[in-house]
Amino acid sequence: MVQFIQAQNVGIAYLEERFGLKLAEDDRFFPEWFESLPEITDLEKEYLDRVKANFLNLVKRPPILENAVKMVVLSPLLDLAGFYRPPFSILTEESIEISLEEAGEVIRGRIDVLVIQDQLWLLVIESKRAAFSLTENISQALAYMISHPNQEKPVFGLVTNGSHFIFIKLTNLNTLTYALSDEFTLLKRQSELYQVLATLKKLSQILQ
Repeated sequence: MVQFIQAQNVGIAYLEERFGLKLAEDDRFFPEWFESLPEITDLEKEYLDRVKANFLNLVKRPPILENAVKMVVLSPLLDLAGFYRPPFSILTEESIEISLEEAGEVIRGRIDVLVIQDQLWLLVIESKRAAFSLTENISQALAYMISHPNQEKPVFGLVTNGSHFIFIKLTNLNTLTYALSDEFTLLKRQSELYQVLATLKKLSQILQ
């Protein structure tokens, strides 16, 4: 009998056991989040400062729902990075299903935002408490990324709850291998939204 598993209930250990997933040990595996990043203009910085102010106003009335995070934080970032213009297009609430025939299991879930090219997956988390940790949701993002149809190119992901951001890279050259960026936050006095945008702009260049 087939067992259905929700993607949000999948852990890293499960992905390691079922898919042979490995964490990259070498920093050179994922240089895209820190190496040769595009410049951020003064106008873009001004816009990002406004995004930060808008988010801080949003958190005064919790809980912070994922649709609000998409509208206030993620949408401006995707716009500035060029993901709303050709050759990119956006699909939302995309269903995924991974079948493990030998184990009699099927992983199911819905991703919140998918930038097609089948190479950039963006997962928005509904943050309902102040100390919400993104690390709890890395495995969910990886489960979605493993399901992508193009196994020959690297796949990138971004997990965010509006205030914090982690980038992910996944490759499948003989072995499924992934790595994480540092965790960025807009809550610092010197907001790290600038580097988040620079990384997204770098990824948009790579995916073209």
